[in-house]
Amino acid sequence: MLKSSKIREKPLINTRKKSVKVLVVGNPANTNALVCSHYAPSIPKENFTAMTRLDQNRAQYQVAAKLGVGVIDVRNVIIWGNHSATQVPDVANASYTKNGESKRALPDLDNNWVNNEFVPLVQKRGAAVIAARKLSSAMSAAKAACDHMRDWWQGTQSGSFVSMAVISDGSYGAPKGVIFSFPVTTSGGQWTIVQGLTVGDQVRSKLELTAKELLEERDEAMAVCEGKL
Repeated sequence: MLKSSKIREKPLINTRKKSVKVLVVGNPANTNALVCSHYAPSIPKENFTAMTRLDQNRAQYQVAAKLGVGVIDVRNVIIWGNHSATQVPDVANASYTKNGESKRALPDLDNNWVNNEFVPLVQKRGAAVIAARKLSSAMSAAKAACDHMRDWWQGTQSGSFVSMAVISDGSYGAPKGVIFSFPVTTSGGQWTIVQGLTVGDQVRSKLELTAKELLEERDEAMAVCEGKL
């Protein structure tokens, strides 16, 4: 995947419209997005994203099912880090609406369920779908891509944020210069990382693992790009 990126990115290098928005879906999506930006240096790095919206949609469904509400009634579930099994699903800042009342999700979710069922289920859902169907979840991925681009172009709703893998500025201790999934708001075709959210100790330790994986992927990818591998 990485070795063929230079060929695929030639149209981007030659594009005259530097406001082009890029969503990378093919795995390793985060690092492939980074490679895309490497081969299209005239395009702002902020215009390259990778898709963790599929993971968010899966996580949001699990929370909704557990709370007995519709998926549309759950918001602000976060996917941190890499689009891989090291991703970090997080409900600490999630909320839901039931019978017209908005409530925080976490007090109504059992910690054992969150840590031992919810997190590993979301992390491994893609592999489980492939194992069961012998095919990837193409329709779910297509829906997530539409969700991602709709919010990027049309903006997020007031009080809500979504998960997008974007170029890291070091927020929340994430390494700079990798494509890392953060909670973001969007407006006017631009994304902004949400600041000041609570990050618990368990989530923090998992962030270190997904960051380590992304750094390893970046180093290997850049070695390929520079002809060292």
